[in-house]
Amino acid sequence: MRVERVPFRLISAATAAIILAACGQKQSAPPPQTPEVGVVTVQPTTVPVVAELPGRTSAFLNAQVRARVDGIVLRREFVEGSDVKAGQRLYKIDPAPYIATLNSAKASLAKAQANVATQNALTQRYKVLVAANAVSKQDYDNAVAAQGQAVADVASGKAAVDTAQINLGYTDVISPISGRTGLSQVTPGAYVQASAATLLTTVQQLDPVYVDLTQSSVDGLKLRRQIQEGRLQTQGIHAAKVTLVLEDGRTYSEPGKLQFSDVSVDQSTGSVTVRAIFPNKERVLLPGMFVRARIEEGVNDRALVVPQIGITHDQKGQAVALVVGQGDKVELRSLVTSGTYGSNWVVESGLNPGDRVIVNGVEKAKPGMTVKPVAAQLPAQPGSASDASAASAAYAASGASAAPAAASGAQAAASAPAASGAK
Repeated sequence: MRVERVPFRLISAATAAIILAACGQKQSAPPPQTPEVGVVTVQPTTVPVVAELPGRTSAFLNAQVRARVDGIVLRREFVEGSDVKAGQRLYKIDPAPYIATLNSAKASLAKAQANVATQNALTQRYKVLVAANAVSKQDYDNAVAAQGQAVADVASGKAAVDTAQINLGYTDVISPISGRTGLSQVTPGAYVQASAATLLTTVQQLDPVYVDLTQSSVDGLKLRRQIQEGRLQTQGIHAAKVTLVLEDGRTYSEPGKLQFSDVSVDQSTGSVTVRAIFPNKERVLLPGMFVRARIEEGVNDRALVVPQIGITHDQKGQAVALVVGQGDKVELRSLVTSGTYGSNWVVESGLNPGDRVIVNGVEKAKPGMTVKPVAAQLPAQPGSASDASAASAAYAASGASAAPAAASGAQAAASAPAASGAK
């Protein structure tokens, strides 16, 4: 019996053709699409240079009212926390013993003056008698000496009267300056002493008010150099303006003026004190408040700014950004920043004018990849209609190495792909 095997060969050939056709379809699959990223082209722009420094407020004048004579306080003649004028009486100390001392000094002065009259007459009489040899020359000399002593006694009596009057005046404790009183340290009936300089109260002038700022010695050296070179002025209409940020985050309504920088460096902190002065008509600023001041040091007219979402930080804290280079290939750049300007970073080095920085789709881009760059879609800035309003948050030159807290969340989310791409 003959067996036909041809059908099986045909079936095997058909199966092989199907398998080969399937393999051919896999080999001809279309290539993956090029990822699309949003880029911002950086160009030089003008931004103000602002140094942000911490500090505390202090009174323009601070007078400690102390006792200058011993005695019992009879009454207090002001309300604690009220405004007083210079020369206004604050306390009355018992004046009775000082009135008696003044009367005694006056009586001693009158006695000395009477003695002067007697000695003058005696001297004139002896002058005539000694010429006639009626008295000895020694008696005449004694009369002249007694006359001089009587005149000295008068001068001493006048000084005693003046001293007594001064001490009597000190029983009226007056305010040395105009300002606001503090807590009264004594009450009527208290005994105060001049030798102990008993503190009675304090009076502080709060308009204007000083703000003492702390600045590193390096930044202080830079600030003094700018003043010497004329780029930063402390007087006149072009004086450096200082704005104040209060403890609650609000900006103080009145601008201040830079006064001076201290001439000594604190050896324990390596910092110097910079003093500014602010008007304080509404008494918003009180002595001892913690504030932050922004000093407008000048203008950088060739600054490169990049949105904060386009710059991340690697594990070492180095600022990095992804840039679309030639051939639309992604490059990883290390940057040096000098602070923030509005919602942007100010880049000192690492970028050139015309570079395209990736700000959208950072998670899709890796160094060396080819991407499709398009114009970035940036979120609208709430509450800022123009660059002028953003200038109020000008970048802080003193905080160049730290990332702002507001941007840390967004940057942390984007730093992982950037760092992995760098690897």
